[in-house]
Amino acid sequence: MSVKPVNVLYVSPSLPDKLKPALEIAMNMRWCWSHEATDLFRRLDRELWDKVNKNPVFMLGQIKQERLNEILDDDAIMAHLDRVYEDLQEYLNDKKTWYDEEIKPKHILKVAYFSLEFGLNETIPIYSGGLGMLAGDHLKSASDLGIPLTGVGLLYQEGYFRQYLNADGWQQEEYIGNDFYNMPIEQVRGEDGNQLSVTVEYPTGPVKAMIWKVTVGRITLYLLDTNTQDNSPEDRDITSALYGGGLDMRIRQEMLLGIGGVRLLKALDINPNVYHMNEGHSAFLALERSRQYMERQGLSFWEGHSLVRSSNVFTTHTPVPAGNDVFPPDMVLNYFSPYLDQYGLSPKDFLGLGRQNPADDNEGFCMTVLAIKEAAFINGVSRLHGEVSRKMWRNIWESVPLEEIPIDHVTNGVHLTSWVSKEMSDLLSRYLGPRWMRDPSNVELWERIEKMPAEELWQTHERRRERLVAFARRRLAEQFRSRGAAEVDVRRAEEVLNPEALTIGFARRFATYKRGTLLFKNLERLVNIIDNKDRPVQIIFAGKAHPRDNSGKELIRQIVHFGRKPRLRSHIVFMENYDMHLARYMLQGVDVWLNTPRRPLEASGTSGMKASANGVINLSILDGWWCEAFESNSNVGWAIGHGEEYEDTEYQDDIEADSLYDLLEKEVVPLFYDRGSDNLPRGWIKYMKENMHEICPQFNTNRMVKEYTKKAYAPCMERHNFMSLEDCEEAKIFTDWKQYVRRVWKDVRITNIDCSSCDNAKVGEEIVIQAAINMAGLTPEDVVVQIVHGPLDSGGGIIEPEAVEMAPVVTNSDGDMLFKGSFVLTSSGRRGQTVRVMPRNPMLDDPFKMGLIKWGA
Repeated sequence: MSVKPVNVLYVSPSLPDKLKPALEIAMNMRWCWSHEATDLFRRLDRELWDKVNKNPVFMLGQIKQERLNEILDDDAIMAHLDRVYEDLQEYLNDKKTWYDEEIKPKHILKVAYFSLEFGLNETIPIYSGGLGMLAGDHLKSASDLGIPLTGVGLLYQEGYFRQYLNADGWQQEEYIGNDFYNMPIEQVRGEDGNQLSVTVEYPTGPVKAMIWKVTVGRITLYLLDTNTQDNSPEDRDITSALYGGGLDMRIRQEMLLGIGGVRLLKALDINPNVYHMNEGHSAFLALERSRQYMERQGLSFWEGHSLVRSSNVFTTHTPVPAGNDVFPPDMVLNYFSPYLDQYGLSPKDFLGLGRQNPADDNEGFCMTVLAIKEAAFINGVSRLHGEVSRKMWRNIWESVPLEEIPIDHVTNGVHLTSWVSKEMSDLLSRYLGPRWMRDPSNVELWERIEKMPAEELWQTHERRRERLVAFARRRLAEQFRSRGAAEVDVRRAEEVLNPEALTIGFARRFATYKRGTLLFKNLERLVNIIDNKDRPVQIIFAGKAHPRDNSGKELIRQIVHFGRKPRLRSHIVFMENYDMHLARYMLQGVDVWLNTPRRPLEASGTSGMKASANGVINLSILDGWWCEAFESNSNVGWAIGHGEEYEDTEYQDDIEADSLYDLLEKEVVPLFYDRGSDNLPRGWIKYMKENMHEICPQFNTNRMVKEYTKKAYAPCMERHNFMSLEDCEEAKIFTDWKQYVRRVWKDVRITNIDCSSCDNAKVGEEIVIQAAINMAGLTPEDVVVQIVHGPLDSGGGIIEPEAVEMAPVVTNSDGDMLFKGSFVLTSSGRRGQTVRVMPRNPMLDDPFKMGLIKWGA
């Protein structure tokens, strides 16, 4: 049993006054994307820095007094501290950010960004993979750009599991508790000195959640934590672990994030005019926002819904239906029984918010559907993922053509300065100028990379490969010792890999669709490629499988066993416990980044972008972001296949494995080892430069966040502000209009379409169409009437449709409104045209959102 204390003390680091700026630097996460800052902490006590896993707050609390005295007497270190502190203050006080100069004159934004996980740095392990990495990089770029954004998430007692392998190579999980008091995290306290909290109602009663904060440059991330003695043991476990437990735990966490997160902002008097839901986990925030408008403004639920929806942004990351949270209807009703009376909704109407077909009583309650229905701007995370998402959710808009389903895309990026090595960063600053760090999406700056000497770029990259090999040897030796391996095996681990060999990296979550073992499809062929004394190749693997994913664990076990074969032993290694620290070594040190997902199941992927920023060349299936990068310039890397999709997955694996071997044998390996008299692989270096020149300015989160700001945040803010005027009078008017339109829409119909010029038409001819519409009491201002035209497929359907708006002309003798429009034929062949009618309103951000369309028969 553990001994319970009588009193609890919260002890903070005690530093001499002259060293207190070091603690201020440590408590702002900007240090993790400042090489000067990390160099400073390493310099304070190198051995301790490594021992505390590069956690500056923990280090400052552990550093010995004798060392503090030495630091105070070391004018070089103190000068370094002054530089870093001054740089932080200049960063925080800069009034000439992109937001200040480009957006603020037109739009005063206040954005709230909700995510179930945030990957800022390994010192705060509240992330598991790509979703969290993207969220962390989003906050960092919002800070760099000066966007007034507030992050909202949960603070977990346990970080995502630590991975280790048993002697057979089978993944084991170890869960380590987070010590918040030795992390760059602070309690949020009120004026009375007590920690602030919010309360969320569950069927078992109210649950209290404490509020913590993390400072991320200019941004604040607030986190909720239910581990307080005021709660029952069951309720304290809500924030025990990321993705822990089953459906019951998931809905409890998502209620805390969505409902508790909105209440957190209210408790702190933060009033956003835009809410961004990063994945569907936080979709309950829309319900809580509507409830608060009902409470404060006296609105109905649907009036509040109109106002809330106008300012919500939703990003979906999941390309398969099984990856979206769906709860049984009875479970949802049980958890929301305290809320239904407050909403004024019947159980059926409430469940309909989370159903593609609200009339289907057997359909579950899907968080992605709820988020879609509650958002004004919806997007996938790559162009291909946008297409996949439109197909996945087309049933929500039953009458809307696939191409016009209102799901956009904003391709992901990465926060470059968080992932570029110090050596590469220094090199880029020398030849691009330091502005690349502040403005990484500036295309003109990256054009200067052509002037970078090949010798310097290659020497910089070779140093990173050497460091990766040294790190891998140390880490592997530790892995072997921890398993109780024989000393001969430990010594062998200390000698694996070759610091001069072509090095391929494969690191990601081990799910079956990512095909971590595709490279081993033809073992004999792989051995011949790798075990070549003149042109050796080596592969470093890393990644975790979900604790309940035995298929993913089996892939890891297979790789470990392949790596034990005599001819592969020195060429293939699996590194345990993939985290941000290991990721940086791999992304900065390998030569090739390998990615082999089964298209189109990779929504975006970002690790390859991080690799590119370090001059590493991608070798990937044309899926996710790589489709866009490779299409723009094929000299940025290599594509496995041509973007085909197969029903027979075994056949697909065979075809794409052969393509991978062909690329390695005929292009990748020869190009790497093609050296001139100066021993420089100039062809390879040309690829490195082209890779960085094309990918870095486009696939970064500064570009991504700017895109969100222009396409989503600013328009949402404008609609929200307008509908909030005069006690939300516009929201009431808009809601009444929508309800009226829905009521009469059944009677709207196209009674006649006349196309007198459609016979024997020729290219260049203008086609004039007139349509008679029974308006059912609606005015021409309430609708948009369009001609839809385009070439026909073999089944007689219009493909690649184009829409042309028609104008009202006159009311005919039957009381129908006549609309007229025209278009010019630009190509020959079989073409078709029809007419459609949709609702239109200045507050309706997209005419397709209501899902009401009448088509010409």
